[in-house]
Amino acid sequence: MEENSCPQQLSEKVEEDKNNFNEKETNSGPEETSSQVSNPEGADKPAEETRVQYNRLKLFDKVMQKSLKKFVEIASDKGFAAMFRPLYKKNPQKMETIHKKFAEELQKTIQEDISRLTEEGMLEFKLDELDKLEDAAKNDLNPAWRPSGIPEQDFCSFLMPYYQKQEAFLRLELKKIQAENAALAQRVQTGRENISQTEQRISTAVDEWKAAVAEFENLASSLCPADVFNV
Repeated sequence: MEENSCPQQLSEKVEEDKNNFNEKETNSGPEETSSQVSNPEGADKPAEETRVQYNRLKLFDKVMQKSLKKFVEIASDKGFAAMFRPLYKKNPQKMETIHKKFAEELQKTIQEDISRLTEEGMLEFKLDELDKLEDAAKNDLNPAWRPSGIPEQDFCSFLMPYYQKQEAFLRLELKKIQAENAALAQRVQTGRENISQTEQRISTAVDEWKAAVAEFENLASSLCPADVFNV
């Protein structure tokens, strides 16, 4: 009976804290409303969004702080003294100092673990998303999705949009790759044409140079015949 009652008591405690938190938010309306109206940065934000924002995060922090306080209270001075009774009899002041330091370190360590859990689990973002989903569900009059009773059909209806998005994404990537390949092929073709034109110009220049050399040799032989120099 005790094991079954613990989760129920915990859920009742969380629900009670949530109700108290919502009542506190509602009762503190006039002052917060006036401060929000006077704030120029929040003037363009809807009042409903400002009210709902970080609601669950504040509730989570409040529950964690209460749990931490109760947990630290369990490690009270009496329990510490009962566990280390011989040492308390010898030097009670020293043991009280040790217990105080122990309680401070315990609370600090647990608080760091809670902060690390909040940061690594991205609870701020996720709880904010839950607030937005809850707020959107209140204004949505359409019936919520329910399984049809045919697992294959439900599974396909869930996966088909994902596969269609993946197919569209792959088609788009394929078009990009094909366009890049076409551009590279055009650049290669242009380079080949430039090389061919360069080779043609080099060949023409060599032919012209050979023709000029032959013409020069003919001119030189006509001006200075070989028999003139024979003795």
